[in-house]
Amino acid sequence: MAVSINNVYQKVLAIANKEQRGYITPQEFNLFANQAQMEIFEQYFYDLNQFSRILGNDTNYADIVTLLNEKIDHFEKYRVAVDMSNGSGVAILPDYYRMGKVFYYDTDNKYVEIEKINQNKIHHIQNSPLMKPSETRPVYVRFSSAGDNESNRERRIQIYPVTITSRVQCNYIAKPTTVNWQYNVINNSALYTPTNTVDFELHESEEQTLVNKILQLAGVSIKDYNLAKAAGEQEVKEIQQEKA
Repeated sequence: MAVSINNVYQKVLAIANKEQRGYITPQEFNLFANQAQMEIFEQYFYDLNQFSRILGNDTNYADIVTLLNEKIDHFEKYRVAVDMSNGSGVAILPDYYRMGKVFYYDTDNKYVEIEKINQNKIHHIQNSPLMKPSETRPVYVRFSSAGDNESNRERRIQIYPVTITSRVQCNYIAKPTTVNWQYNVINNSALYTPTNTVDFELHESEEQTLVNKILQLAGVSIKDYNLAKAAGEQEVKEIQQEKA
C-alpha cells in the first residue's frame, strides 16, 4: 500500500502551472506533501470515531468503518522491542502516533502487561503495601531527562519495579514516514531521481486527496487563492461521494 510521490508531484505541477498559476519548488512540495499526508492520516481517527458512534443505528456506515480500519491497519505495529539500554527500568519507546499496550515476558515466558499511570500517583502507589508495583503487576510513568532531545522527551518512560530491564515490547500505531521527492538539478531544472525518494505510506485511494490538499497549501503559498479554493471544493466533493 503506497502512493507514488512522483505521480502526485506531476499532477500537482500540471494543475498549478496550468494558466501560469505559479511555480512550486521541490522544497515547497515536500513540505506541503508531508503536511497533507499527516492531515489525511489524522482525519482517519476523527472519522473512525464519528462513524463508529453512529454505526449501531445505521449499518450503511459499516463499509466506511471497515475501510478506515484497513487504512489504519498498515500503521499498526505489534510486539516491537523497547529500547532498555539505559538500565534501571528506563525505556525509550519507538516513535509513535498512538501508543497501545506496553508489556514484557517474565522468566516463565508469560505475557505481563505494564500499566500506564500518571506520574503524580507513583509515590503513593510505591508506598502502598497493596498497590506497590511488582513483576506480576508492573506500571510505568512518562518522564523526561534534562538531556533529552525533543523526540525522546515524549518517548522516555520509567518502569516499576526497576528490576524489569529486558524483554519489554509494545504495540502502537506508527506515524507515516516522512516523504521525499528526490531530485537532481541539471541545467537549472529539478529532475526526479528514484534514489532516496520516499513515497506516501497512505492507502492508494488517497492519491487525488493528496493532490487536492497539496494544491490548497500551494495556492495559499503562492497567493493564488482561486487555486486553493478550487482544490478545496474538489476535496469536499470527493469526500461527499466517498461517504454517500
